This record gives sequence, C-alpha cells and structure tokens, in this order.
Amino acid sequence: MLRLLASKRSLLSQGTKILPRFYHEKVIDHFNNPRNVGSFDKNDPAVGTGLVGAPACGDVMKLQIKVDDTTGEILDACFKTFGCGSAIASSSVATEWVKGKQMEEVLTIKNTEIAKHLSLPPVKLHCSMLAEDAIKAAVKDYQTKRAKLSGDSETEPVEQAAKSVHLISKLADGIDRLDIVPHSSSALQQSALVVHHWF
Repeated sequence: MLRLLASKRSLLSQGTKILPRFYHEKVIDHFNNPRNVGSFDKNDPAVGTGLVGAPACGDVMKLQIKVDDTTGEILDACFKTFGCGSAIASSSVATEWVKGKQMEEVLTIKNTEIAKHLSLPPVKLHCSMLAEDAIKAAVKDYQTKRAKLSGDSETEPVEQAAKSVHLISKLADGIDRLDIVPHSSSALQQSALVVHHWF
C-alpha cells in the first residue's frame, strides 16, 4: 500500500500529462458561443419548425426558420438543442448556413458538409445528420402551413397533418422549457423522462 502511494506521489511530482483535445476548435467555439439560440412563435405562418431527436444518444434538436412569403428567402433562423457539444455546434452551424438562402438551396445542405466543417469525430456524425434532418423538417413544416393556408388539395391528408402538427407542438413546448445543456449520463436519463412527459 505504501509503495502504491509513493508511486502515485512520484507521478504527480513529475507533472501531469495533458491529453490531446478530441474536438476541433470550431466545435468548441460553437459550443461556447452558440449562434442564433432562441425560439420563434411556432403558430406564425412564416415560421417553419423542425424537431428531431436521436433516441440512441438522447439528443433533441429544434430548428426554426422564418421565411419571406413573397421571395421564399429564409430571413432568420434559431435553435434550441438538448444534447452534447457536437449536437449544439451542428445546430449552430446549420442556423448560420440557412440564413439568407432560398428554401430550395437549404435542402441541398448535407450532413457531410456540416461534419467536415466542424471536423466531427466519426462517433459524432449522427449530430450533423440531426442538423440536416432538422433543416428538412423545418422547410416541410413551413410548406405544409403555406399549403394549408392556400387550400392546396394535393397536400397530405388532413388527419395525418393534424397529428404531425399536434406532435410537433407538444415537443416544441417541451423543448422551449429547456436550455442548452451539455450531455451527461444523468442528462440522458433526464431527457428520457422529459421526452416521455411530452407524450
């Protein structure tokens, strides 16, 4: 026992070795200084809301876009994310990239581009996939609202649309009560409870 303590003391006296950083500085920057955090009124017809989650890791991402009805340009974007640093960084980048673009343009944004920009490690690629899915979901939500206002008969059946809007509304209400929270094992358990509560 004394030998073990002596060896630990000698290791400490030699100085601790600094481990290399596993995340790229861009991820750390977007995590420490996330852009466009916030929420728009989900009932505004000019707002599209995309809410996606990854049950495997517990990340939940809400991305919203505000669109100019006449030009189709995305005027503003915001997000709220419950998850790890990579999920927050991916959300932050996604909101930066969609602003000022046409909806057709933002649908071409791929998760691989986000992952490459942030130099995400392979185990965190699902975070960039969530960001891509959130963009597509926000655009689809906006288009569904516009079609409903114009009375387009080629939209999805009314019952299915109503269920989707109801589900998004419940999830969005729940995520609005959350702040950006770094991921941990206890946070994962809490997120499971929160998601369960939304339903």
